[in-house]
Amino acid sequence: MRESGYTQGRDYGFEVRYAEGDYAHSPLLAEELIRLKPDILVSGTLSGVIEFKKLTNSIPIVSPALIDPVGFGWAASHARPGGNVTGVLAIVEDLPSKQLALAAEMVPGVNRIGLLVNPANALHAHLRPGLDVAAKKLGVELIAQEARSPNDLHVAFQRFARDKISIVFAFQDAMFLNERKRIALLAMSERLPTMFAYRESVEDGGVMSYGIDWRANWHRVAGFVDRILKGAKAGDLPIEFATKLELVINLTAVKILGLTIPPTLLASADEVIE
Repeated sequence: MRESGYTQGRDYGFEVRYAEGDYAHSPLLAEELIRLKPDILVSGTLSGVIEFKKLTNSIPIVSPALIDPVGFGWAASHARPGGNVTGVLAIVEDLPSKQLALAAEMVPGVNRIGLLVNPANALHAHLRPGLDVAAKKLGVELIAQEARSPNDLHVAFQRFARDKISIVFAFQDAMFLNERKRIALLAMSERLPTMFAYRESVEDGGVMSYGIDWRANWHRVAGFVDRILKGAKAGDLPIEFATKLELVINLTAVKILGLTIPPTLLASADEVIE
């Protein structure tokens, strides 16, 4: 916003509500923000967009985390949304399948991959069928464990270890991101390699991540807000695709777990943390 010439407190103000990864809080927080009659609503999660859409078809909604807005009925098309939702897609075609393939590549000979899912996250149910197809093509079995709250994570990783999982793939999720340090410690305690969608999870002890550059998506959201404040309608602003994917590997975590990363995978990393 500063790059666009805005000064917080003079030109605009923020009212921030944070669910701390607990989706049960989303409806109440959305209602609270709607009552404030904002000019624009911004949500960093798919669940936030879902709750906002239940309450308004008129206030512009902008998000860096859109998933299948046409399929959800929020937009007529990416080029011409036509409604009150716009922003940047949080996923590119076949991204979960690629993440799964990278997880399998990291541990040669893998036959069982653990899938950490949050049943409260609508995204997970939406993406699961495609991931099952990808697993079948790779010849691996997906063993899912659910974690609806931080208190569920310990049991989930104990079950992964009991089921002799070779690597755990954590779906992108706000609660998992919020609890990334705990997840990294639990995985380490069970001697389990991990694959994430967020680089922050790798910076805090996870083994590998592959996903969109969230910082870039948020930066682009400011452009949408700027145009709407200047009079543009959300429905006239094309939904944009994420343009940058990054593969990050934590070499320290790799060494602690005694893994040997395939040289081709290591060479393809955008960043290696040591």
